[in-house]
Amino acid sequence: MRYTGINHLAMATADMDATIRFWRDLLGMRLVAGLGRPGYRHYFLEISPTDMLAFFEWPAVEPIEPKDHGVPVKGPFAFDHVSIGVRDRNDLWDVKDRLEAAGFWVSEVIDHGFIFSVYSFDPNNIAIEFSCPVPGVDVSSHPIMADRHPSATAKEGAEPQPGQWPAPTPTPLAERRIYPGEGRELVLVEDE
Repeated sequence: MRYTGINHLAMATADMDATIRFWRDLLGMRLVAGLGRPGYRHYFLEISPTDMLAFFEWPAVEPIEPKDHGVPVKGPFAFDHVSIGVRDRNDLWDVKDRLEAAGFWVSEVIDHGFIFSVYSFDPNNIAIEFSCPVPGVDVSSHPIMADRHPSATAKEGAEPQPGQWPAPTPTPLAERRIYPGEGRELVLVEDE
């Protein structure tokens, strides 16, 4: 099995226009697909050829309370922030300059040792980070564990450990079914 990236990360907004203005017009991500009907929209913005951000527009949803990136919280919680990769430091400074020019708060450029980052929030108060690699540092090729007290499972290393889960039984080809869902209207052409 080979992963190709994040196909899309789906979030929610009550104001699709403000969301499109931020992600498309300010940050330069193409709006590549849109689904909709009364009371529902689902739009997709291209980060890269294989990665997208998606937003549901739900009229009753409210922006989340702002929360600083990486600060621990209590209670139910699922998502801290999303970090979007940019090519290099020039692109990182371009993002920072665009956000500042548009009046959005944006952090200073932070050196994390393996990536440089800036932090901000979108119009929905979604915590976002933009990161570029530090030249000469590649944790994918050379995994590094700097935690002095890693968990027992982390001590097993970077590679997937076989035998931790039951082996799957492949679905026979004759039983593989794909069911219609939202979005088929993007590619189906009606007969004229």
